[in-house]
Amino acid sequence: MVTKQAESLVPTEFGNFRIIAFSEVENNWMPHMAIIAENTDLSKPVNIRFHSECITGEVFHSKKCECGQQLDYAMQYMNKNGGAIIYLRQEGRNIGIINKLKAYALQEQGFDTVEANLKLGLPADDRNFDVAVDILRKLDIKEINLLTNNPLKMEAVEKSDIILRSRIPLQIPSTKESKDYLDTKKSYFGHLLEDEITE
Repeated sequence: MVTKQAESLVPTEFGNFRIIAFSEVENNWMPHMAIIAENTDLSKPVNIRFHSECITGEVFHSKKCECGQQLDYAMQYMNKNGGAIIYLRQEGRNIGIINKLKAYALQEQGFDTVEANLKLGLPADDRNFDVAVDILRKLDIKEINLLTNNPLKMEAVEKSDIILRSRIPLQIPSTKESKDYLDTKKSYFGHLLEDEITE
């Protein structure tokens, strides 16, 4: 179970957010974080995004996924409508950046994102969204609208004591580089995605 370790107001290009670090121990240098838009009322149904870390997409703007664009969209959405992003340190569906790059190398040989993970002896998706639900409880959030396309995130909330009011779709248009990745998300994981290519 995680506890709050630090908190600060952080101005960003998308608006002002209160960022709270959560971890089991104080000296954890990679804590999970709640990124809460200014003027969000946590006592009412809150717009929430569970977002897993993706250094390649968020920092280096990789075209292989839409993770960076999803995070940007979520921050803009929360700034405009109120809400919070639960940022989970679960890089590469929780296989870590080294294994993620190994999986990328296998994808260059023709394997899809799931096949690459399995060939490495790793789960297709090793993330755990229970920690995100735990953070919601720590914030005393009772009801949410979830910004997601992932049924597993919805399931994690539905089996908890948090009330899921609605799903807010998060559709990022695909590119030629990300189409296969998004197709696998849809066909293998059941993500609620539309078919669209922008270039």
